[in-house]
Amino acid sequence: MNGAQSLVKTLLAAGVDTCFANPGTSEMHFVAALDQIPGMKCVLGLQENIVTGMADGYNRIAGKPACTLLHCGPGLANGMANIHNARRAQSAMINVIGDQATYHRPFDAPLTADTEGMARTVSHWVQTSTKSADVGQDAARAVREAKTFPGRIASLILPADASWSEGGVVAAPLTPPAPPVVDNHAVDQAARILRNNKNVLILLGGQAVFTQAQKLALRVASATGAKLMADYVIGHVQRGRGRLQLERPPYNMEAAIKALAPYEHIILVNAKEPVGFFGYPGLPSIQYSSSAQLHTLSRQDQDPIQALQALVKALNAPEVEIPDPGPRPEAASGKPTPEGLAQTVAALMPDNSIISDESVSFGRGFYPFTHASPAHDWLHLAGGAIGDGLPVATGAAIGAGKQRRVISLQADGSAMYSVQSLWTQAREKLPITTIILNNSKYNILIGEYKNVGAVPGETAMSMLDLGNPNLNWVKLANGMGVEAARATTLEECAELMKTSFKSASPFLIDLVI
Repeated sequence: MNGAQSLVKTLLAAGVDTCFANPGTSEMHFVAALDQIPGMKCVLGLQENIVTGMADGYNRIAGKPACTLLHCGPGLANGMANIHNARRAQSAMINVIGDQATYHRPFDAPLTADTEGMARTVSHWVQTSTKSADVGQDAARAVREAKTFPGRIASLILPADASWSEGGVVAAPLTPPAPPVVDNHAVDQAARILRNNKNVLILLGGQAVFTQAQKLALRVASATGAKLMADYVIGHVQRGRGRLQLERPPYNMEAAIKALAPYEHIILVNAKEPVGFFGYPGLPSIQYSSSAQLHTLSRQDQDPIQALQALVKALNAPEVEIPDPGPRPEAASGKPTPEGLAQTVAALMPDNSIISDESVSFGRGFYPFTHASPAHDWLHLAGGAIGDGLPVATGAAIGAGKQRRVISLQADGSAMYSVQSLWTQAREKLPITTIILNNSKYNILIGEYKNVGAVPGETAMSMLDLGNPNLNWVKLANGMGVEAARATTLEECAELMKTSFKSASPFLIDLVI
């Protein structure tokens, strides 16, 4: 048995049965092992950032990690943006990165790079297997690291000779460590703050925005008068009927400061302190009041269910029903607007849909209009590196076993970062409806110009314009095997959505906004 074969068998034994890949020469023995050993589903992405984004979306829905297969340091570099996004989304991912044979590295061949150094910038754990006998053991450690709560990035670098050499040994699965126990003092302090103060915000992050934790948080809020919000920087929220009508702090810095200004105490449940995406002239970095006090109930590596259960017990908070969000909205009509599109999506989405949201500036107001939709999972861009929406949607559909409708709300500019995802959607016959929000510009950057106090001129505006020449989204989609049509009104968009929901294949709607 060679090292590559021991790697595949070890991954399968640990429950890793999906590989998103864009292989090269140094990975050919791993590819051969995938062919020889049954059980691993292999999905081809046409560029590495597609591969890593798909692995992220897969984990968010499947609840277990996939592995990626990347070609040397430059291939890792191509996929790093979406590894960064996955790390911020607290996703579990195992990157298998092929590399030069150990004896060939000193010759500084063209693809030689500091692969370990690059991997460390986006990974929680990095290991290079230099001998075939070590590959299985290192793979088992990689899976354990990736499965460590709440989800971690593990990168295993596999020199070609460690892959092709005989002497591989299959390693038994390793049990991930349990999350650190929540501090009783933190629970007592949070209970005291909630009993004795008004204007308290409980900010939910990570898995604290999943349904079970939402119900516990609602008991705490109902018993104490505290307010609940979801962290803005979050990868996955369970929403719709039967879930809380959570809002997030606004993206805009001044709006966020205003929204958080009333709160004198903020209790963090697996959330980080609210700060701006960037520094802006004349504005602070933090979004909450400088006089507000922050209290950590549970860190990101701790179990929010355990923390909230302890807090419910400390407060003797009774059971409460999740408030009814009201009637499901009707599909909107007329010119596309953010409110109208959100209302139309809420009106038409199938039960248990998945939303992949990279709508960027157009979609910041979608939440209030979608609370009364059927229960669904909403996936956000958590790391800020645009280009994750299409691959995350692709991976999510695979993570759901092609059994759930995925609706990809996708800004046009960022879609071009990872448009090759459409090819994989067609190849895998995935039930994805992509709605391209086509305004032919980088609209978010026009807003950021104003936020930093600059005035864009003719040259600057030309750098933010996607309309010369116009992108033809119908032809782009058709060229990769995806059926597509254009819509200029919400009525047209609604009809195309309903048609697409009847098909098990991908469909793209070019919505002119």
